[in-house]
Amino acid sequence: MQTKSKTLLLGTLAGLTVIASACGQAGNNANGADNAASGSGSNTKSSSTVTLYTADGLEDYYKEVLPAFEAANGVKVNMVADGSGAIMNRMTIEKDSPKADVTVILPPFIQQAQQASLLQAYKSTEDAAIPDARKDKDGYWTAFMNNYINFAYNPDLTKTPPATFNDLLTADYKDGVAYSNPITAGDGMAVLIMLEKMLGEDGAFTYLKKLEQNVKFHTKGTGYLDVLINRGEIKVANGDLQMDMQDKTGGNMSLEPLFLKATNDGQPVTFEDPYAIGLVKGGPNAETGKKLIDYLLSKDAQEKTYDIYGMSVRSDVTGSGEKADAIQKELEGVQVLDIDWNHVIEKQKAWQDKWQAEVLHAYNKQGDVVAPK
Repeated sequence: MQTKSKTLLLGTLAGLTVIASACGQAGNNANGADNAASGSGSNTKSSSTVTLYTADGLEDYYKEVLPAFEAANGVKVNMVADGSGAIMNRMTIEKDSPKADVTVILPPFIQQAQQASLLQAYKSTEDAAIPDARKDKDGYWTAFMNNYINFAYNPDLTKTPPATFNDLLTADYKDGVAYSNPITAGDGMAVLIMLEKMLGEDGAFTYLKKLEQNVKFHTKGTGYLDVLINRGEIKVANGDLQMDMQDKTGGNMSLEPLFLKATNDGQPVTFEDPYAIGLVKGGPNAETGKKLIDYLLSKDAQEKTYDIYGMSVRSDVTGSGEKADAIQKELEGVQVLDIDWNHVIEKQKAWQDKWQAEVLHAYNKQGDVVAPK
């Protein structure tokens, strides 16, 4: 498996309470004093509940590991799943009265949350097992599960899949492409990041404007795209390796992960885009939140990341077995791009605004498609 570290890389469903996506009204204001890496916050008591705001795609993992945490600690985990950008927006709205205790989102949204003072520094009891390249030096976040960016297609409907990014511009894919909104979805932002890395900013937006002519719509989050591929409503969409592999096998969906090439004679490309975890500043149940972070970074919970085609971030956990082997096989011959995350964070808002104005609005495509309730 090709991997490169990056500077800022970072018991049942009934056991979970899934909260509706709409933001709740602010209650009593939380005292959000930002303390040192010990993580002591405004609320030092332990609670019988803890609220997790998480990027979508990890539902099967949480279903497997959270019941044990709930039983051992006598707590209930309330979970909100959405795109990373949508989670970031929700935490911003709730900043003066946070509802979440822990968040799991993708870069660069986790760094954005840190810059917006939405996170509280906390160095987990498991911190020593996490390499420095996979966590913030001051303890505001740590990579939680490694993952790779890719595309996906339905092999039953697309017998000859696209090989290059330019293949998606052909008439074969008219109204057959979709990708998640880079403002609301981490994987959608990853599409923009990858294209900018390969083509530069001007080249990336020139490509996206051409691609938009074949795009059917954009989804608010990325998870729904696999469902649409499986149904045959679209031919190709962006995704991530963990989610797509899990939906293919665990969800019995007709789809295949796909890494595209920049040129006909080049290698397929990807980059590491890990789920990252952090303690929400001023959260109502900070002590229970810390326990949840410790548990999800524990060796036992990290060993189970491979059960859903994730990859552990711990230095003392090595994947083995059929699913770990399948991940390595998918990554064979794929070039892992180095991403300058400082550059991405600096440019993120400008890129998002430019995409909204010059791509989404210019072509009048839907930008927030979600699964019907």
